[in-house]
Amino acid sequence: MLKDPTIELALFPLSAHILPGGRMQLRIFERRYIRMVREACAGRMHFGICMLNNKGDQERNQHIYPISTMVEVIDFTVLEDGLLGITVEAGRCVRIESIRTEPDGLRIGQCRWVDEWKWDAQPQSIQPIGQKLREIFQRFPEMNNLHTDPRFDDPLWVLFRWLEMLPVDAGYKQSLLQEKDCRKILRFLTQLVD
Repeated sequence: MLKDPTIELALFPLSAHILPGGRMQLRIFERRYIRMVREACAGRMHFGICMLNNKGDQERNQHIYPISTMVEVIDFTVLEDGLLGITVEAGRCVRIESIRTEPDGLRIGQCRWVDEWKWDAQPQSIQPIGQKLREIFQRFPEMNNLHTDPRFDDPLWVLFRWLEMLPVDAGYKQSLLQEKDCRKILRFLTQLVD
């Protein structure tokens, strides 16, 4: 159990999402996010990736869904176009409880840790979608390059990678993340993949 159930995170909103154990490459070009990455690498700030709610009011910070994932910068480079490229790896999920906006536009969320997921289905029930995920990784080498240690036998790792990849409505994806019902997500993914 964590001593402090809350944490402050700089928020990096995207149309995509990342979940525990996932990796993502990002291009950073806005000043507020360059500052965020610099401070994160110096250990002065943590940040999380969160999903955009296109129907939410941006002025009132309602354009960000509440489930976010804290990430860590594991690599960076200067891209051919001169922009900063970073690779992040996802840690734990949090629930954003309130958001403030700093003068440069960077949003800071006061967050509460979300309980870690528990796998409560039969271990073999993940095999069909685990095999399909393995085939996708074989077909797209960039995924293998990003996830250097894929865990196709880890049920939660497989579920999370599918949830990251699927082009489903962000609101629906958020509702699945809030429910944390592995069996429901497994049924949903199995129907989708079949």
